[in-house]
Amino acid sequence: MHVAVLGGNGKTGRAVGAALARAGATAHPLGRAAFGDLPAALAGADAVHVIAPNLHPDEPAYVATVLDAAVAAGVDRVVHHSVASPYAPAMPHHLGKAVAEDLVRRSGLRWTVLQPCAYVQNFVPALRSGGDLEVPYAVDTPFGLVDLHDVAEATAAVLTTDGHAGATYELGGPALVSVADVAAAAADVLGRPVAARRTDPEAWRGEGLDAREQEWLRAMFAYYDRHGLPTGPLPLAALLGREGRAPTSLRAALARDLAGTS
Repeated sequence: MHVAVLGGNGKTGRAVGAALARAGATAHPLGRAAFGDLPAALAGADAVHVIAPNLHPDEPAYVATVLDAAVAAGVDRVVHHSVASPYAPAMPHHLGKAVAEDLVRRSGLRWTVLQPCAYVQNFVPALRSGGDLEVPYAVDTPFGLVDLHDVAEATAAVLTTDGHAGATYELGGPALVSVADVAAAAADVLGRPVAARRTDPEAWRGEGLDAREQEWLRAMFAYYDRHGLPTGPLPLAALLGREGRAPTSLRAALARDLAGTS
């Protein structure tokens, strides 16, 4: 099986490509250059996996371009990497994914939508650098933090096995956890104290981000502050169960990704 992986050079795309290889499929990673002639880049693919660049200014247009190219290339299978809670009006970039989901569902293709929560791996760089966890939102609100590798394995299962056309899967980790829980688990793994602190979101400055991106992320932080991002574990458990394993716990994911960190 040949799968075109849009965004294949990003962290999710690379993980999906590796999982597809383990499943016996061939992944063809495609970057932005492929949009010069996307139907040609998709020619010969059995399926396409699409994830838009982070904070894309017009995700529906990006996804529509991929859908049109898939139709032109004769690819009738698409898996769309969306986000948990895409219908939250307070988060503009989540709403962009909701609109893109609607386009996928009306594309006429055999589609599956994946809605993963935030990755455990988002916290790993700060922990590897020896620091604490500082976030511009409450450290005690609940998240269904999920292991990136679990999401990739589930994506590969959806792409290479039957029964997923027309399905939408919310992908959360095995338990609801907070940033404070991440800090506690990291302290246990690293053998050093790790604090979790909420910083002032108004003082937050996203390095390298433009004004729109900063505004969208501050809206997300405000949502997290009040609600977190809880997601359920059962769809991911079912998908991984077909592959013979259980979802990875918060501590196990940190222990694997922080191995060798002092």
